Amino acid sequence: MISPFDLNLRHLEAAAAVAGMGGISAAALAVNLSQPALTQGLGKLEARIGRRLFDRHAGGASATPAGAILAGRVERAVALLDDASRQARRVKRLPALGPVARHLTMTQLRAVTAVDRMGGYAAAAAATGVSQPALHNAVRDLEMMLGVALLSREGRMVRATPAARRFLRPARLAISELQSALDEIEALSAGGAGRVVVGAMPLARAALLPATLARFARAFPLARVRVVEGPYAELLAGLCNGEIDCLIGALRDPLLAPKVVQHPLFDDRLHVVCRTGHPLSGGGATIDQLAAHRWVMASPGAPLHARWRAMFETAGVAPPPVAVECGSVIAIRGLLLADDWLTVLSPDQFRIEERAGLLTRVGGPISGSERSIGLTLRQDWQPTRLQQAFLDELKAQVAKTKHPQTQ
Repeated sequence: MISPFDLNLRHLEAAAAVAGMGGISAAALAVNLSQPALTQGLGKLEARIGRRLFDRHAGGASATPAGAILAGRVERAVALLDDASRQARRVKRLPALGPVARHLTMTQLRAVTAVDRMGGYAAAAAATGVSQPALHNAVRDLEMMLGVALLSREGRMVRATPAARRFLRPARLAISELQSALDEIEALSAGGAGRVVVGAMPLARAALLPATLARFARAFPLARVRVVEGPYAELLAGLCNGEIDCLIGALRDPLLAPKVVQHPLFDDRLHVVCRTGHPLSGGGATIDQLAAHRWVMASPGAPLHARWRAMFETAGVAPPPVAVECGSVIAIRGLLLADDWLTVLSPDQFRIEERAGLLTRVGGPISGSERSIGLTLRQDWQPTRLQQAFLDELKAQVAKTKHPQTQ
């Protein structure tokens, strides 16, 4: 399977022009190429992708299904790259350039995104298989074209400049659009092929996502799914950059990024949890009793931690010190099983241990702990058919289980 970095941006722009104008001659004028050069470029592009993109006839050229898919995604990618150029130059108050896609190269885009992601040229070279001198040259050429510095060295690390941060987000979204085009074209000959990248927050990883993945994998055996874990801020950044397709987990209010939307799936309520045999197990507990025991909780700033504090403050009791701050549900469950600790979890996060009689709830749901679990998506995201099928499967799983969280 080829990647977007195997393609030629000039050829892609030419293909979109042919699809839009219905002929080689008009498209050649639009992209400032000779007709022989454009024809040769299209031939190379079709050979690289492995699909015929256009049917040539006396009246011009009409896009095949693969060509139509490619053209639509390329138009979005080109618009994003033009925006990336404008955003980068705006930092230095420089006037906007003309269309940049015909001057950019995928080598340049791969270089600047890889060095930024890996934090240095050596690591980027190892990750991409491109030599360090080639990466240096590509970044330098891109900086010269844009008229701004993109990367700066700080000790042993290489950091993105303010101009680069403005450039990289739409540039990565453009790369994501091209990847979606390749996935959709692959699916034409191999139904159900393609990829889905899911950012999973703790609650989703416990029950909803595994059940969805099991059903989805049976329905689409050729699909490639990657689940990304991490702090919410990192997952949200990946979503905004086009490196993650969707986030599943607790919704935020307020949202921490522009141009994203949230779609609730179900409501969740939290419980105080301990091991079976804990002094507070087997019944309810007063707020003072809860305050007198050891707690393991998510770090301050996490929504779960805020709801835990509110449980005490609403009752007029000072929240006790948190002996262990931990964001890993696996580690928290392990600590609960090892000794007399308390924490706050959703029922889905300890359902297996509860059924096995290892963990138990201390009383009923925490008053005021309701939270919405759902999807976070980019506003302008256009999912592939496979990605939409994954979202549909996720929603079907929610409808099937109905998540009786308050039981």
